[in-house]
Amino acid sequence: MLDISFYTDAEEPAERIEVAEAFLEWLARSKFSQIGKDCSTRVIIDEEEIIIPLVELKKSTRSQFVDFFNETIVEETKKVLDRLDSLSPSVESVYRLRKLIELLDCFKNESYQYLQRI
Repeated sequence: MLDISFYTDAEEPAERIEVAEAFLEWLARSKFSQIGKDCSTRVIIDEEEIIIPLVELKKSTRSQFVDFFNETIVEETKKVLDRLDSLSPSVESVYRLRKLIELLDCFKNESYQYLQRI
């Protein structure tokens, strides 16, 4: 499992969303990877100051992420509903839907100022 992390400007613990490698690869091939720009940023993790590549969640960048997740959640929901109609739900689509909602909730939380994609 890999994770996508959200950081605040304060020294609060990061919010980590665990994701499967296949899900992260799927995100990397999507518009998700094209939103914002990674910049070397100084953060404190476990009382240690380190510099890691993060995407600053400015208003416009956050809005683009929220739009991406809103659109993708709708698309995945349609797929799940189509499969439920045929009584054979897709485990992968349900997983994606749950993770997309978790990620969307973090993007909507304006206390997070940075995103680490890996």
